[in-house]
Amino acid sequence: MALFDFLKKKNIDETEVFSESSEDIEELDRLEDEEELDDLEKLEEFKEFEEEVLLDTDETPEKNTDEITEEHIEEKAEEKAEDDETSEEENTTDETVDEAVPKQGFFAKIKAGLTKTRDNIMSGVDNVLKSFVKVDEELFEELEETLIMADIGVETSVYIIDQLRDKVKSNRITDTADVKNALEEVISEILEKDEEPLELPTPSVILVIGVNGVGKTTTIGKLAHNYMGEGKSVLLAAADTFRAAAIDQLQIWGDRNGCDVIKHQENSDPGAVVFDAVQAAKARKTDLLICDTAGRLHNKKNLMNELKKIAGIIEKEYSQAHTEVFLVLDATTGQNAIQQAKLFNDVADISGIVLTKLDGTAKGGIVLAIKNEMNIPVRFVGVGEGINDLQPFSSKDFARALFEE
Repeated sequence: MALFDFLKKKNIDETEVFSESSEDIEELDRLEDEEELDDLEKLEEFKEFEEEVLLDTDETPEKNTDEITEEHIEEKAEEKAEDDETSEEENTTDETVDEAVPKQGFFAKIKAGLTKTRDNIMSGVDNVLKSFVKVDEELFEELEETLIMADIGVETSVYIIDQLRDKVKSNRITDTADVKNALEEVISEILEKDEEPLELPTPSVILVIGVNGVGKTTTIGKLAHNYMGEGKSVLLAAADTFRAAAIDQLQIWGDRNGCDVIKHQENSDPGAVVFDAVQAAKARKTDLLICDTAGRLHNKKNLMNELKKIAGIIEKEYSQAHTEVFLVLDATTGQNAIQQAKLFNDVADISGIVLTKLDGTAKGGIVLAIKNEMNIPVRFVGVGEGINDLQPFSSKDFARALFEE
C-alpha cells in the first residue's frame, strides 16, 4: 500500500507505471528468447564444424575444440567448398576426373606447395651467388651454411656441397650463375638415386605406421580413395586401438570412401584386429588391405613388439600378399622427422615415406635429408587438405618445382 500512497502523493498514474513495466518485461523476455535461439544455432554450427575437424586430424575431439580459431573455420570452409566442387565434377564425368587430376595437376600443386620451402632455400642461395664474382672455396662454405640454415641438415648439406665441388671442377664452371644449375643437378641426382616405381600387385597389404598427430588416419583415408579411384577393392583395418577416437575416425573415412573397416572395441588387441582383417581380405579376395597401427605406446620396446607381432601375423597368415610399410611423417617437424624415421626403421622394415603438410611448411628440404641419409623413397606427399591432395611423389617434378620461379 505504501507504493500506491507514494504514487498518489507525486500525482503519478499507477496504471501508466505498471503498463510500462509490463511492456519492458515482455521486451526483455523477447530478447532473451532470441538470444537463446541464437545460442542454440551457434551450438549446432559448432557441432557440425567439430565433426568436420574429426575427418582431417589424428587428435582427440577434446583437443580439437580447444584449438579452434577463426583461421581453422576459414580453412574448413575452403576445404568443404573444394570437396563439394570435386563431388560435382565426379558426378558429371568420371573420365575427366580420372585423367585430369592426378597427372596434370601434380606439378602445379607441388610447385604451389613448395612456395615456402623454395623461398627458404633458394632466396639464401641466390643471395650468396649474387655476392660472389668468382667460384672459390669461400663460396662453397657460404652455400653450405645456407643449406644448413634452410633445415636440410648438416650431413646432407655437407654431401651436397661436396658433390657440387666435384661437378664444378669436372665441368670447369667459372661463372657463379652456372653454379645454380649444377646445384639443381646434384639435388636431382640425390632424389632420383635408386628410385623405383611403386607397384602394388594383387593382393597387397600396406602397413601404415607413424607417431600420433602426423595425419596417419587421414593419410589412410586418402590412400584408400586414390586406389579405389584406380579400380582396386580396398579393405581397412583399425588396428590403432589405443588412441581415443582412432577407430571412429577410420570408420568415418571408410564410410566416406564406401569401403569396409574391420574393427574391434577400443583397447582390444591390435594383432587380433589385423588377423581378422587378413581373413576377411582373403575371403573377399580384396585387392588391397590397409592397416592402421598404434602411433605411441608407453615405451619403445612395447612399440617394437607390437609392430613386429602385426608384421608376423601378416607374413604368416597372408604370405601370398605383397607387403609395403609406409611411415607417415609431418613435414612441418623438419629435422625431427629424421629422428622419427630412424626410430621406426629400427622397429619395422620401412619401404616408403608419406610426407604430409608439405604445402604448409618452409621445411620441405627434409625430403632431401630423408633420401640422402636413409635412402628410403618418398612415395606420397600431401600438398593440400582435399581428398585428392595426397599425390604420388615425383622426384623430377619436386626438383624442378624447387628451382623454378
